[in-house]
Amino acid sequence: MDYKLQIFGVKSHLEMQSLDDRSTHEVDDNLGRDARHSVNAVDQQQAFSVSLPDGGRGRGVFKSIKTVVLSKKFNLLIPFGPLAILVQKTTGQNGWVFILGLLGIMPLAERLGYTTEQLAFYSGPTVGGLLNATFGNATELIISIYALRTGKIRVVQLSLLGSLLSNLLFVLGCAFFFGGIVRKEQVFSKPTAVVNSGLLLMAVMGLQFPAFLHSTHTEVHLGMSELALSRFSSCVMLPAYIAYIVFQLKNLNDLEESQNGDNLDDDDYEEAPEISKWESVIWLAIMAAAISILSEYLVDAIEGASLAWGVPVAFITVILLPIGGNTAAVTTSVMFAMKNKLDVSLGVAIGSSTQISMFLIPFLVVIGWIFERPVDLNFQLFETATLVMTVLFVAFLMQEGTANYFKGLMLLFSYLIVSASYFVHEDPSS
Repeated sequence: MDYKLQIFGVKSHLEMQSLDDRSTHEVDDNLGRDARHSVNAVDQQQAFSVSLPDGGRGRGVFKSIKTVVLSKKFNLLIPFGPLAILVQKTTGQNGWVFILGLLGIMPLAERLGYTTEQLAFYSGPTVGGLLNATFGNATELIISIYALRTGKIRVVQLSLLGSLLSNLLFVLGCAFFFGGIVRKEQVFSKPTAVVNSGLLLMAVMGLQFPAFLHSTHTEVHLGMSELALSRFSSCVMLPAYIAYIVFQLKNLNDLEESQNGDNLDDDDYEEAPEISKWESVIWLAIMAAAISILSEYLVDAIEGASLAWGVPVAFITVILLPIGGNTAAVTTSVMFAMKNKLDVSLGVAIGSSTQISMFLIPFLVVIGWIFERPVDLNFQLFETATLVMTVLFVAFLMQEGTANYFKGLMLLFSYLIVSASYFVHEDPSS
């Protein structure tokens, strides 16, 4: 996710070029009127139609809706969200509510990422980096906050664990596999991958000690020591992640300064925002609100769906629920991998996993501490073991700095094994 920020480094290139072209044609007295007309046209496009008459405002709103909502066929799944709410209100069949809600939240999560990227165009690389770091896993955060507010602490833990496993095995596996089909072998930044692997191992360390402490019954104060250790570890992990963000943004600024004298003729730097700044802010709020509403019905339907299908709650929460937030990540990582931009794909998969493990999980522990909810880092022994093995496996595959389709296959097959293990695993707390 941090790697996507480099795409947003140059934004006003086209505007400056158009102004330079007009300045070379200053040959008559009509230049003032033509220049004012051109500037007014740009202002009309960027002001979200605030100063236009009713007809112009309507056209601006329709254009915004067409760009954000109607531009992709994937958004045809959006009506499944309201349909899930209707089914819950009329029939109460939680199995259907969960399926429909999951289908409805997938395009909303993708559009949330889209509006964040559009807003980053107007924010510069540093603020844009912070925006992507903040909203990169907004769907998982919204679902977790609702589950925490309703006292479903186990749902918080399992859903975030599922997002980690999905990003590390499924999303990264798809990127390696499809990128390897297009090109025999791909290369990515080994130092960056090593830093992310180190952060993931640090997060695993913070998660495994409370689980081992609980499993071995060696707490100094029974029932209290693991919670205290979890809160202390979270207070250490959060500053570590903030330092990592500062480190990444400083490197990005240094890279931008070193490229100031370069000729940026590559098409990858010719990207421009599709909607204005205020449109991005408004759509960001709309998508976040829609996800927040739908997540309530999705979380409430988990236990009912488990009973209706005869499937363990752990399987639904760890394997099925993360599909809603990670669908966009899969398409993005595969697209960039097939374009031989594997560093961006790693930023989507590994960067998102780093954010969940080093920021979201500790952040929710601290939030639970503030609101007197006993959220800890004890994910139970079975869940912690699957995460430890996954992180070690991914770190081992990335140590060479190369990727191919066979590595992708190994990651995907590993995800199938993990999925099957949760299908036969009954969580004790459920």
